[in-house]
Amino acid sequence: MSQAPAHWLVKSEPVKYAFSDLVRDGRTVWDGVRNNQAAIYLRTMKEGLAVVGIAEVVRESFVDPTDPAGRFAAVEFAPVRALPKPVTLAQIKATPALAGMTMLRLFRLSVTPITNDEWRIIREMGGDA
Repeated sequence: MSQAPAHWLVKSEPVKYAFSDLVRDGRTVWDGVRNNQAAIYLRTMKEGLAVVGIAEVVRESFVDPTDPAGRFAAVEFAPVRALPKPVTLAQIKATPALAGMTMLRLFRLSVTPITNDEWRIIREMGGDA
């Protein structure tokens, strides 16, 4: 049986909910995810450290409060720290070692797992190594 990923890439449009909003709020519920695969990923997230910043899962999977049917999951995050420099999608795509990232194959998902090696590379690119 495979172990759940230790790191996740959770993305949002900055105009909808930016990392600075998470810092301001102190924590947030990640809800409103309506893609089945992304919802499965939310259900497997565990508390702990989680690409403009690093957030921590502070409450594991629970029923999404915005889903009246109770079918989808949400998790709650709190900010850990901002990365010294943002890591852009163009930089990720241009990095051969990141070519296999789930995010690049399933680009429409707002939640995707990343491997320890991918996490290390992204942190290095963001000046957080």
